[in-house]
Amino acid sequence: MAETEEPTMRDPAAVVKAYDIRGVVDDELDEGLAQTFGACFARLVPEPEVVVGHDMRASSPRLARAFIRGVRGQGSDVVRIGLASTDMVSYASAALARPGAMITASHNPPHYNGIKLCRAHAEPIGWDTGLSTLLRMARTATPGPGPTVRAGDVRDHPVLLGYRDHLLALAVPDAAPRRRVTAVVEAGGGMAGLTVPAVLGALPVEVIGLNFAVDGNVPQPDSDPMKPGYTVELRARVREMGADVGFAFDGDADRCVVVDERGETVPPSAVGALLAERALAREPGAAVVHSAVTSQSLVEAVNALGGRTTRSRVGHSYMKREMARHRAVLGVEHSGHYYFRDFWNADSGLLAALHVLAASVATAVPVSELIRRRTRYTTLPETAVRVGDPEERLHEVARVAGARADTTCDWLDGLTARRGDGAWFNLRPSQTESRGLLRLNVEALDAQTARCLRAEVLALLEEAAPSRPSVPPHAPVPAAPAH
Repeated sequence: MAETEEPTMRDPAAVVKAYDIRGVVDDELDEGLAQTFGACFARLVPEPEVVVGHDMRASSPRLARAFIRGVRGQGSDVVRIGLASTDMVSYASAALARPGAMITASHNPPHYNGIKLCRAHAEPIGWDTGLSTLLRMARTATPGPGPTVRAGDVRDHPVLLGYRDHLLALAVPDAAPRRRVTAVVEAGGGMAGLTVPAVLGALPVEVIGLNFAVDGNVPQPDSDPMKPGYTVELRARVREMGADVGFAFDGDADRCVVVDERGETVPPSAVGALLAERALAREPGAAVVHSAVTSQSLVEAVNALGGRTTRSRVGHSYMKREMARHRAVLGVEHSGHYYFRDFWNADSGLLAALHVLAASVATAVPVSELIRRRTRYTTLPETAVRVGDPEERLHEVARVAGARADTTCDWLDGLTARRGDGAWFNLRPSQTESRGLLRLNVEALDAQTARCLRAEVLALLEEAAPSRPSVPPHAPVPAAPAH
């Protein structure tokens, strides 16, 4: 008989975001709701089997079990891959031709958790490709048993070695020149502590691991590798050990930030330009997708190589969709997400790291020199700003910015305003954290101009906005959910 569904009183709308499910454990996302999502997902897909993996968070195993109960209650079988990085689930989904679910909240604090979903072959599921339907199903009623009285089966299927072999085949062909290098890697107690030893251990790479013990308590409260505090020890150890390179991964290891041999953090857009050069050497004239807040230096580098660029909204489901639409060889986000057509358009922090290693080894050129000519602009660290009414403040900033003769605005992903001197800013609502948080990115040809522009935007946000201006006809607000 199908297992009994656990009723849930939690509101699914509180945790369904633009491209994943995420919320505070037990307060917003509990086992009952995870089971409901599992049942809805099995009905949404539907497929005979669903791949399920989970990260190291203390709450992840029980939420994974609940999600599996929901899937099985609909008569679908489960391929349980256990402890995994997000890109391991992508690999399993593609290798087995099955839809997948990853229980993770990425870099969020320990009291958060969530679910990332994909169809077979790692095809993304976002708001307009399934999540809105999933939310409607979950809100309508707790799904009952499926059309069969038989509960689905569960089989365990380890994928780490297959995942390793696939990444190595993509980034490190046998013909590549070999030299031994030293890499310092910050895992932050997350899933890179599982994947990095397995993958880099197969190469002539001496790995100096930091926080490699997979820790369910998430010792780094905010494992966002883009925040300087997360990489303090990494940068110091690279310098101290005379290492060739450093890598920092977030909790579910789908993001990677690179540190050069001087202990300096490399802008993700510069890493993206390096990856693009390798990809375009294999396929001249191909397309590269980049997020709306990626540096202009990436665009210029791709154009100089004869490639084509196209912009996308931030978020894995949007990036993967644009990559498929343009048959792009690479996708780059400013936050350290790198997407690869050869990896089913999915993102993989470790595959990006392998390409950086391979480029340095093949050319015998230090990482700093590989990157130097690919960094032309000053890009300031992303600033998070909490406001009372994000939509109202966005339109007030747009009104002021758009009134300037040398400024053009667009609304592809929040508000992007570009000035005639090459400086630009993007202001957009967060899609993974609480409502009321705006994210500000700023870039200019020099640091002084960038800092002044950031100060101007922050001052506008602090000013009172008594009424919302009308939206110009050419600048519609994107229809993503404001959760």
